[in-house]
Amino acid sequence: MNSNESSSPPELTTIHVADGLLHAHVIRAKLEEAGIPVLLSYQSMGPILGVSTQTMGEVQIQVPEEQVEAARKLIATGGSETGAGEDADS
Repeated sequence: MNSNESSSPPELTTIHVADGLLHAHVIRAKLEEAGIPVLLSYQSMGPILGVSTQTMGEVQIQVPEEQVEAARKLIATGGSETGAGEDADS
């Protein structure tokens, strides 16, 4: 049956590796604000222990394959498309 194929989860692609969970959450918020679903993939020991070393602090930011280009563009511009009104007073 082909109905099972259409209900399978989308292929995810890692578009960025953040240096820590906080940085990853900031990027995730920007992407989700733009309507791009995000999965954060990280080693569980870093957040549990509160340790932020290079290897334990890395967080992979993953998005569906069909939204990779839009997500990378948003990250490259710092999310300025979605937050243009935030700096109006500056």
